Amino acid sequence: MVPLSHAAAFSVAALILIVIPGPNVLFAVGRALSLGRRSAILSVAGGVTGSFVPLVAVAFGLGAILMASAMLFLIVKIVGAAYLIYLGITTIRQRKKLAAALQSPAPSRNGARVFRQGFIVGATNPKTIVFFGAVLPQFAEPSRGALPAQLLTLGLIFLVLQALSDSTWALLAATARSWFARSPRRLETVGSTGGLMIIGVGAGMALTGAN
Repeated sequence: MVPLSHAAAFSVAALILIVIPGPNVLFAVGRALSLGRRSAILSVAGGVTGSFVPLVAVAFGLGAILMASAMLFLIVKIVGAAYLIYLGITTIRQRKKLAAALQSPAPSRNGARVFRQGFIVGATNPKTIVFFGAVLPQFAEPSRGALPAQLLTLGLIFLVLQALSDSTWALLAATARSWFARSPRRLETVGSTGGLMIIGVGAGMALTGAN
């Protein structure tokens, strides 16, 4: 069973990463701005469903391996911290991408197609894949039971937060198109601030660890 303190710490770290625009958000926002709320929600649903694919792969593959190797667990922890710092820097450098989504046309209004496209984006999102593989294991506690079950539990928390955050982004874009369009810099500011927050989380993990 995942310790409550670890689950709480993971929720904070995951939320900081999730709210910062990534491939899933960019896709959903693009659909929201072009096609409206329905397509936005379908995009989010597809993205969250797709994110379940790398979660299962990590929980039942990597989890079993980490259980047998304390050294590998430590290595994954270090890699995870380094990845967060890298992701924060990248987020700052690519802060203009969300603003560019204001001009992104959607290729289709077909609901099934929009959902399928969202699923592919979610299943292949590098941000999610690396987070599950390198950061998620840091919040599990080997002495508290099977790691695969703990990783799956933490991953489900991530997916719930992702669904809430991505939906908020998409619906906000659908209802405030003109507000964003008047000042794309508002979205760039979000990206810059979020990047600094991610760097802070990564630095904290590198210095203190999650256990």
